[in-house]
Amino acid sequence: MTYPSFVKLVDVGPRDGLQNQPEKVSLETKVQLIDMLSDTGLQAIEAGAFVSPKWVPQMADSTQVMAQIKRRHGVSYPVLAPNMKGYEAALAANCDEVAIFGAASESFSQKNINCSIAESLERFRPVVEQAANDGVKVRGYISCVLGCPYEGAVAPGAVAGVAKMLFEMGCYEISLGDTIGIGTPTKAGDMIDAVAENVPVEKLAAHFHDTYGQALANLLAVMEKGVAVIDTAIAGLGGCPYAKGASGNVATEDVLYMLNGMGIETGVDLDKVLSASAFISDAISKPPASKVAHAMMGRAAAE
Repeated sequence: MTYPSFVKLVDVGPRDGLQNQPEKVSLETKVQLIDMLSDTGLQAIEAGAFVSPKWVPQMADSTQVMAQIKRRHGVSYPVLAPNMKGYEAALAANCDEVAIFGAASESFSQKNINCSIAESLERFRPVVEQAANDGVKVRGYISCVLGCPYEGAVAPGAVAGVAKMLFEMGCYEISLGDTIGIGTPTKAGDMIDAVAENVPVEKLAAHFHDTYGQALANLLAVMEKGVAVIDTAIAGLGGCPYAKGASGNVATEDVLYMLNGMGIETGVDLDKVLSASAFISDAISKPPASKVAHAMMGRAAAE
């Protein structure tokens, strides 16, 4: 089997991981977490979201976060900006990359962003067009690519159709999200095959939650297909407010340990990632969901 020689990790912990934390996470904690992640060798760290604070109060301080983090050369700090109001706020905060998010499931689209898939794509179009004029990169997210909490199975063709529209609209990369972590390796591979008929595989990223413990296996399956960009979350942070029981994104530590063991380059320092994991876990009083973090902590305690 052939795997990519280099995999780019996108840590979505500071946004996708923290946005559903029930207790308020302080501005200082968010800034320190992002700065620690910037020091690990990661090339991309999702730093915030310019969305309604009514719906996502945890992200209400994204402007301050972007103003206070120590931006590193060669590191991108994408933010969610699903409409023109959000995009303008992101631009004012000197963001050089934004993300828009749709779904492969009509029911999830209605529950998550209160509109149909077609309506959501039309809502994104002016954002993508303006971003192109401003020299701002746009990443497209698709939720529920391997299953929906309301509809069950999602056809690979449905995912491929949405991916094609986002790519043709101008998104430089499409991140395929198993939002409820229900997928298994064969289904993940079949989904990539379908999407790759419309979008080059080098323009695809995998964003897999680990609800059923399948994320690493699913990542191996899509890496075999050529996917070389993986979304992860420090300490396995995250979940989904519209998908009851969904656990966090696959942990950065776990993916990095696996890739290191396979001899696949990432440019990311595992020890520094573990330090960031310990920091945020302590700050939110929640043990990491990462098995590697637990194993390493246990080993350190025994020494």
